[in-house]
Formats: sequence, C-alpha cells, structure tokens
Amino acid sequence: MCLGIPGRIVAVIEDVAVVDFWGVEKPVRLDTLEQHVAPGDYVLDHAGFAVRIIPPDQVNDTLMQYEAIFAEAGEDPVVGDIVAEFETAAELELEPA
Repeated sequence: MCLGIPGRIVAVIEDVAVVDFWGVEKPVRLDTLEQHVAPGDYVLDHAGFAVRIIPPDQVNDTLMQYEAIFAEAGEDPVVGDIVAEFETAAELELEPA
C-alpha cells in the first residue's frame, strides 16, 4: 500500500516546493504535476513527489481524515515511518534543481 501525505506549499523554487506537513517542512518535487501550484496550495506527497493537488474544497476534509488516522494509529509502523521521513527531511537543506 502506498500512502500519500497532504501538505501546504510554503514556497516554490523551480520544480521543487517547500511543503509544510503539520509543522515539518520538507522539499517536494513538482515536476510530476501538470498544473501550476503556488504557496498556499495543498498537495498530496508520496516519496518526495507531489502526486496531485488537493482541490481547495477538499482540503479540510482531507486533513481531518488524516488526523483521525494518525490519532487512531498509536504505534503503527506506517506512522513511525512517516514521522522518521519527516524528521530526516527536516535535517536536509533544500537545493534548487
């Protein structure tokens, strides 16, 4: 199973965005998207690539669903992997492509 994580774009530098995931910022590749994105937009990230833009009218529902999953997950290894990925990404510097 693949899990994408929703996040809010903070900045765009060419084909890379700085995306905020619940307070953790990490670089996300945008070259997989056909649509233009801007700061404030929400994307679904999978393995460092934006796989789709979340429509504005679906952002709140999407975030609430993920928060429910995280709250119920407890010590779920998938959640642990996500947290570890965010922590690792936060330590890396964003380098423009």
